[in-house]
Amino acid sequence: MSVNKPICFITGVGPGTGTAIARRFAEAGYRLALNARDEGRLIKLAREFDDSIVLAADISHPKARQAMLEKLLQYDVPKVVVNNAVGGTFGTYLEIDPNDLARNFSINVEAMLALARGIIPHMIDRGGGVFLATGNTSAYRGKPNFAGFAPTKAAQRVLLESIARTVGPQGVHCAYVAIDAVIDLEWTRKMAPEKPDEYFCRPADIADEVFRIASQKRSAWSFETVIRPFGEEW
Repeated sequence: MSVNKPICFITGVGPGTGTAIARRFAEAGYRLALNARDEGRLIKLAREFDDSIVLAADISHPKARQAMLEKLLQYDVPKVVVNNAVGGTFGTYLEIDPNDLARNFSINVEAMLALARGIIPHMIDRGGGVFLATGNTSAYRGKPNFAGFAPTKAAQRVLLESIARTVGPQGVHCAYVAIDAVIDLEWTRKMAPEKPDEYFCRPADIADEVFRIASQKRSAWSFETVIRPFGEEW
């Protein structure tokens, strides 16, 4: 039953990290609100959980994300938001299509801003909540082939920091979790078949860390966390 269950709203629910985060919060007693573009995949995943909410939408489109937010708030104000959606294309500054950079910015920055504006004021009215975003180390450095991606992730991190400084004193915990790793997925294993198990970061382990951060006590909140496998060079 969904009565009195807090809602965890997760964007960008793919077969790896997003699904693992959903399962971890469901284990802890949350009702799930799941977003991705692929409605069929979301419906299939939602069958694992009681009373989960399917919110299929392309959050790069303002009208679609606004409609998604309105539908979400008809159920309740989320206690936890995990913004896991990501847009990325790769190439040097001479190779990238500026339109791709703009789309990545829309997904990684503008969509997060819209979610924050649409949800956090309601969290404040309810006495608090958690607004967390997953990212990667492109938020901290601009490597040559990441010219169409790193600027948007850096902007995302700094935007969330700005929001955190505003809403933290009002009871909303904002946090950025950067994953400095190749995530253990079927396609990444095929890309790097020679790599040992310890090269990969397991989605379930990422989900445990996300849940830990979302559960921190108010006297010891963290904003930035970088996670990596023990053998990762950095």
